[in-house]
Amino acid sequence: MTWRPALWLVAFAVVVVDQATKQIALETLEPYEVHEVLGEFLSIQLVFNSGAAFSLGDGYTWVMTIIALVVTAGIVYYARRAQSNAAVWIFGIGLGGAIGNLIDRLFRDPSFGQGHVVDMINYNGWFVGNVADIAIVGAAVAVLVLGMMHTPLLAPVGSAGDDGSEPSADAATPSEATGASSAAIDASEPAPSAASPSEPRG
Repeated sequence: MTWRPALWLVAFAVVVVDQATKQIALETLEPYEVHEVLGEFLSIQLVFNSGAAFSLGDGYTWVMTIIALVVTAGIVYYARRAQSNAAVWIFGIGLGGAIGNLIDRLFRDPSFGQGHVVDMINYNGWFVGNVADIAIVGAAVAVLVLGMMHTPLLAPVGSAGDDGSEPSADAATPSEATGASSAAIDASEPAPSAASPSEPRG
């Protein structure tokens, strides 16, 4: 299947929204100051995460960066086999989320490859996330739901177009190829003789 522009457009839109909300948070919020939105259930709080979700991996930021790179590459690889518009959108959303947090890991303080992810959405004190996290979790949930519904997202390995090429319009189907071979064999055999029957001997 050929690359679809929607994959990159969706991913780009997620990255733009993610980075814009992070920049707004950096410019308007004081670090760790809580601003309630729906009471304690949902609030805005600027924090800097050096690890993964729930601050797991804290102190091993470079490991998180490598994992983010692998995840991003994996999404790009499997997105080549997306066989429906829904699959393209899901992969695009997940890719945008992965790139959004990867940008933080690579380019934010304290150093290249060890940057802290900017988070600002506090969920009842359980954890603090951002738009990229919402995109990643949302895409993962969509994959699980569609999987439970037995809705395929990926074309089978080795199927036509898996390498980005389209099948040729002139390519013969297996049945056509078999018919052509039979016709060629028949044409190569000599035609039966049309000679008159032999005369009886005297």
